[in-house]
Amino acid sequence: MGSLIIHKRPNLEAPRMIIGFSGWMDGGDVSTGTIEYLKDKLKANKFAEIDPGEFYIFNLPGGMEQVAQFRPYTKIKDGLLIDFEYPRNEFFLDQKSRVILFSGKEPNLRWDEYANCIFQLAEEFDVRKIYFIGSFAGATPHSREPRIICSVLDEEQKANLKEQDVRFTNYEGPASIATLLNKFSREKGIEMANLVAEIPAYIQVRNPRAIEAVIKRLVRILDLDIDLNDLHRASLEFEKNIDKSLLKQPVLTEQIKRLEDNYDSETFGTDEDFEKWLRQQGIDKL
Repeated sequence: MGSLIIHKRPNLEAPRMIIGFSGWMDGGDVSTGTIEYLKDKLKANKFAEIDPGEFYIFNLPGGMEQVAQFRPYTKIKDGLLIDFEYPRNEFFLDQKSRVILFSGKEPNLRWDEYANCIFQLAEEFDVRKIYFIGSFAGATPHSREPRIICSVLDEEQKANLKEQDVRFTNYEGPASIATLLNKFSREKGIEMANLVAEIPAYIQVRNPRAIEAVIKRLVRILDLDIDLNDLHRASLEFEKNIDKSLLKQPVLTEQIKRLEDNYDSETFGTDEDFEKWLRQQGIDKL
């Protein structure tokens, strides 16, 4: 028996897969939060999973704070063991929208085998397109639309995504499991794109504004019928709460003002950029 466990085998017609991981590239819960939101909105049901046994390190030397993230999760209430969980790596399906969602924890071990589990399921159900969602801390202020950084496999994909208001990245450095999936997807003939939100480096909590920015792109790309009003309200409340907390931090407020000025000058560098932004907001002209 392999690590991939398929509980149900529904008949699917060219489904699309969206994947997210906890751990690296999940700042602001953008990766896991996006999958969680879509799972709830689409009422997607679990139909497969990856057995975690081969892929994680649970016992490392070091202090409790350093190693806590590697340990399984447990819950004890009034002296009674309520729950004990190993890392979850689960696939969910909404047949109506033809979307498979995958939520997992980036593995510590055997990356190739872990990636092959994902592609084994993709090939079995004829998935032809995969989208990874992630985030990284950058110079985007909380009061502005998060930039979405994108990497793809070829120029045709790049051309198709240009109208989604994404930026194509230049990067050299440590890789995530999503980058390995990119590499494998090319070998397996499956189209894959990474959509990564740039989030404010000075905010460490869940970021609904970045989640909304990513999901808006996915809704357009995949033609999903989802009402995002609740997510937009959460984004506005998020910005309002941050603004309120900044009233007592004048030094940080001044630094954020500089970030806003830099963001605005970069975003609206030309009249054409400004007109494009207006169209994206649904405004044809002032």
